[in-house]
Amino acid sequence: MRKAKFNRWVAVAAAAGLAGMCFSQTSGPSVRPGNPLVGITAAEHELFRMGLEDFTEVETAEDGLGPAFNGNSCAVCHSVPAIGGVSTMTEVRAGYRDEDGKFTELNGGTLFHLFSTPPHRCQVQIPPEANVIARRAPIPVFGAGLVEAIADETIIALEDPEDRDGDGISGRAARIVDIASRRERIGRFGWKAQHATLLAFSGDAYRNEMGITNDLFPEEVALGVDPEQLRLCSPKRGIEDVRDRRTGLRGIDNFENFMRLLAPVARGPMDDSVRAGESLFQTTGCASCHVPVLSTGTNQNPVFDRKPVALYSDLLLHDVGTGDGIEQAAAGQDEIRTPALWGLRFRRPLLHDGSAATAEEAILRHSMEAEGVTAKFRSLPKVSRQQLLAFLDSL
Repeated sequence: MRKAKFNRWVAVAAAAGLAGMCFSQTSGPSVRPGNPLVGITAAEHELFRMGLEDFTEVETAEDGLGPAFNGNSCAVCHSVPAIGGVSTMTEVRAGYRDEDGKFTELNGGTLFHLFSTPPHRCQVQIPPEANVIARRAPIPVFGAGLVEAIADETIIALEDPEDRDGDGISGRAARIVDIASRRERIGRFGWKAQHATLLAFSGDAYRNEMGITNDLFPEEVALGVDPEQLRLCSPKRGIEDVRDRRTGLRGIDNFENFMRLLAPVARGPMDDSVRAGESLFQTTGCASCHVPVLSTGTNQNPVFDRKPVALYSDLLLHDVGTGDGIEQAAAGQDEIRTPALWGLRFRRPLLHDGSAATAEEAILRHSMEAEGVTAKFRSLPKVSRQQLLAFLDSL
C-alpha cells in the first residue's frame, strides 16, 4: 500500500481504535459459514430464522414469480459454501456503445432475464443492436450487515478520484440516492456499488432477479416484451410482496434481516507461508484497493457498534481493466466496486463475470489503475507468489 493511502487507512483505523490490532473476521472462532453473528439477541435470532426461511423459499407464479426472472429463490444464486454464498449462476447485462463511447440502455434497462413464466410468452431477447454483453456472478452476502454499518464518511475518506498521491490508483465513492430512504448515500452493495442499504438491495433483487414486485420496485421488468403481453403474463396485479399478517414483515424485510444478521466467513488456518503472503499483499500494493479492515460507525446495536470489518475492500469504484462495459447508477462502463476478499477460498470462479479460474489469473488480469500492482506481482519470485496466493487462500 502506498504511503498516502496507507496513512488514510491508518487514520480511519485509529479513529475507531483499530490501529495495531490483529483482526478476526468473525465475532468468534466457532462461527461457520451460514451462521448468524455471535452476540445477537433471541429476538434477532428469530428474525434471522424467518429471514433464512424466506431466503430459501422457492417462489411460484402464484406467488408472483416472473414473468421474467433469473431464479426462483435467493438461494439459487447464494448457496455455496452455505446459504448466503455464491453459485455458478450468472445474470446477463447488455447495452449499446456508440463510436464515441457513449453508452445507451436498450428497451429501458440493461438486465436481460434467463427465464420466463409461462414459458416462451414473455421471454426477453437481447436486441440485435446490442454490442455490449456482459455476465455478472453472484456476490456473497456473508457479513453484509457489518458492511452496511460502515459509515459513508469512512468510505469517502479512502477515495482519491484525482490520484493526488500519484500512485496511479484513483478510486471514488459511488454517490447514489438510496431508494429505501430517499437520501443521498454512498453505495456499497452490488458490482457497481448501486445500493447503500440492504433493504434497497433486497427490493432490487426480488423484482429484478425473481420478478416479484414490491414497495420499492413496484413495476414488472421484462425488457423488450410488449406491455400488453407483459400484462397477460402476470397473473397477479399490484404489489406482489405483501406484509405477513402475523409478523407485519414483507419478504424484502426478511431478506434484509437475514443478510444483516449473517456472520462473515472465518479465516482459514494461518502458517508462516500465509503470514509472509499477508506482508507481500501489503508491499505489492494489493491493499491499496483491498483495504484489510474498515470499521463500523456508532450504532445503537452493540453487535454493529464500532466493530472491525476485515472485508479486504475499500468499497470504492475503480477501473482495473476488468469492467463489464455497462453504466449503472454512479458507476461508469469500466468501473467495478472493489470486491471484498473475505471468504475468497470458497469462491470459484472469480472476477465479476466468473471468467477467472484462479486467484492468480484474476490478479494477472488487473490493469489500468492496478497496472503497477500487477507488475510488482509479476516480478515476485515464484516462492513469494506462492506465499501471496496462500494468504489469499486463507481468507
